[in-house]
Amino acid sequence: MKTATSTLILCVGGLLAIGMVMLYSSSMDEGGRFLMIQSASATLGVLICIAAAFIDYRWLKKFVWLIYPLTLIALIAVLIPGIGILKNGSRRWFDLGIVNFQPSEAAKVALIVVLAYYGDKYQRHIRTFWRGLVIPGTLIGAMLLPIFLEPDRGTTILLAAVSGLMLLIAGVRWIYFIPPAIGGASLMAYFLMTDPIRMRRILSWLNPEETKNGAGYQAWQAMIALGSGGVSGLGIGNGRQKLGFVPEHHTDFIFSIIGEEMGMIATIGVIVGFVIFVLCGVYIAWHSRDAFGLLLGSGVTFLVGMQAFINIGVVTSALPNKGLPLPFISYGGSSLLLMMFAVGILISVARHGGAPAHDDEEVEESDLRHAQFA
Repeated sequence: MKTATSTLILCVGGLLAIGMVMLYSSSMDEGGRFLMIQSASATLGVLICIAAAFIDYRWLKKFVWLIYPLTLIALIAVLIPGIGILKNGSRRWFDLGIVNFQPSEAAKVALIVVLAYYGDKYQRHIRTFWRGLVIPGTLIGAMLLPIFLEPDRGTTILLAAVSGLMLLIAGVRWIYFIPPAIGGASLMAYFLMTDPIRMRRILSWLNPEETKNGAGYQAWQAMIALGSGGVSGLGIGNGRQKLGFVPEHHTDFIFSIIGEEMGMIATIGVIVGFVIFVLCGVYIAWHSRDAFGLLLGSGVTFLVGMQAFINIGVVTSALPNKGLPLPFISYGGSSLLLMMFAVGILISVARHGGAPAHDDEEVEESDLRHAQFA
């Protein structure tokens, strides 16, 4: 467990370091503005991570029904004109003066905590229709609906996928899981097909060269950046695509700037870093002391891994544009702080993993967990 935890921490530290270097390069013409703001967020994020790591993760059970409603209220409030900020056709942020806060980032961690608590509390009944589908489905749907209405299709799809995987690990029966999963996927496909903006993105993804001067401009320029970097890159600060060619080059498309300036070696290194993170996270989750730790660790691991997969897939044109940041690397205080908090929770699960239970109830829960999830 110690090796897995140390390796995970090194991966996160390495990804943070790459992010800082690339944000400095991305804002060299602005005096390193992105780097200064992100450095403050990273410093606070590390402190939050350390605090979460030293606190027993099981304490989250006491606050779960406070975390869920507060997050839901924030998600609804951000949709109200005059409260939430409207930017690029989406209302996703609160203006806090110095920084903007995106409640959907908090929803990622909050939903994982709630589902982990639910799966742990009702693990004896999770295979029934009511406890295994209706109640958790309502909890998930209530939080995904305001995110969908922002609109933020990428985060909606990401959280739906993570939630589904957590329910399967918790023991939900396939016969209850498959029909709503197919229904949800079909409904999402319908909304995407009837949304002109999303359909343009999908069509541009299918025909990148034909739309390179229109809807596919961002993805096309990102591919140029990746290609021009070659194996070893053009050198830190020497990239050209960040000079107004790749929109959002410091956030969603920062991976393309890594490829241009640091080359294929660095991009492969980033991918390997996320793969190792996922492997360590799975190991930590599996060796947790209870079902709550297993589900909590699995949820955090899937969240980071799937978000990185989607972001890199979008930048390399393997997936349509979804608008998700690259964990630990992309510019954005809300995302970084919540991701570091999630990492701290995962480390806490590792610190308490394998510890002997101290009472009969915990022994019974541990035995049931291994019987159910083996």
